[in-house]
Amino acid sequence: MPLASYAMDVRQSRGRRYPEKPHPYRTDYARDRGRVIHARAFRRLEAKTQVFTTRFSDHFRNRLTHTLEVTQIARTVAGALSLNTELAEALALVHDIGHPPFGHAGEHMLDRRMREFGERFDHNLHALRIVERFEQRYLDFPGLNLTFEVREGIVKHSRDYAATEFPALAEYSLDERPPIEAQLIDLVDEIAYDTADLDDGFEAHLVDLDDLRSKAPVFDGAFADVERQHPSGRRQLKFNEALKRVLDYLATDLIENTRKQIDASGVVTIEDVKRQANRLASLSPEAGRAAASLKHFLNMRLYTNAAISDERERSVAELDALFTLFLENPGRMPPNYVAQARQEPLHRVVCDYIAGMTDQFLLRQYQELIGAPVARRS
Repeated sequence: MPLASYAMDVRQSRGRRYPEKPHPYRTDYARDRGRVIHARAFRRLEAKTQVFTTRFSDHFRNRLTHTLEVTQIARTVAGALSLNTELAEALALVHDIGHPPFGHAGEHMLDRRMREFGERFDHNLHALRIVERFEQRYLDFPGLNLTFEVREGIVKHSRDYAATEFPALAEYSLDERPPIEAQLIDLVDEIAYDTADLDDGFEAHLVDLDDLRSKAPVFDGAFADVERQHPSGRRQLKFNEALKRVLDYLATDLIENTRKQIDASGVVTIEDVKRQANRLASLSPEAGRAAASLKHFLNMRLYTNAAISDERERSVAELDALFTLFLENPGRMPPNYVAQARQEPLHRVVCDYIAGMTDQFLLRQYQELIGAPVARRS
């Protein structure tokens, strides 16, 4: 299918930081997709928490399986809009690569510690450091040498950074909107984790079906339709079918509403997209409210459930204790990080070291280096 005129055509790419010869049968975005998949940081996502740790079950999502689900939806949505599916896939695959152990809770703790030194931790910006510096796989250049558009999408896919606050990101033209392929990723991410977290929560018996139906009309309507069509069906399968319909509704709305916004804006070229005052990818108000009801339910009933929150708080407290340990005893880190600390601020090196850990490696490090029960921060 030909690309829409406002899609990001790889022939218009701003290229790589370090020029490379074109590949004979793969586009630059396809090569970026492969480089992300083969990255060590990508593989480590398998051992990083989405919501449930492996203590609950091996069946639940981890950060890697979540990423694959986001990628599948992103490709579908981008294809339906005649956008560049290879760019959308590369962006979806890399979008969580900067997450530290223990998900957003770990990110918040690292941010809290970095604020003590007048800095911040942001998983998007950490992802940029990973692909530009930490992944060392090639002789001719540092990092993965991804195309500008993939690096720009890492920075811009989920939020707008103020140019005055982030001068180091000036090359990414922070006053411009990213391509629509990048604009889709945060919305697709939300659709994926809202529905997947409900699925895992229901299987873990932490989501009550009647409670969910009363709090989320979009799910209730889907489940009622399934019950009318399959009155004798197994409860689990009816739940599965209803959730599938919710996902389909949200993804379809994202396609249709984004197309509507594109048509209303009058954009013709990628430059037109970049000059827009607002992002063009969006859910309709109705679907936005439906997604918000799912998110609210998850916040109230799943993410704060004691079975999850107690373990999360204990794990994050151990992350915090390791941060302090390495600040006070940098020699306890591996030699390459000790050497790096001679060139960069110690707190930044400690943050980078911890952010790269998997959940289980961090917990093992805590047991080996500290071992005693940790006092949680208030």
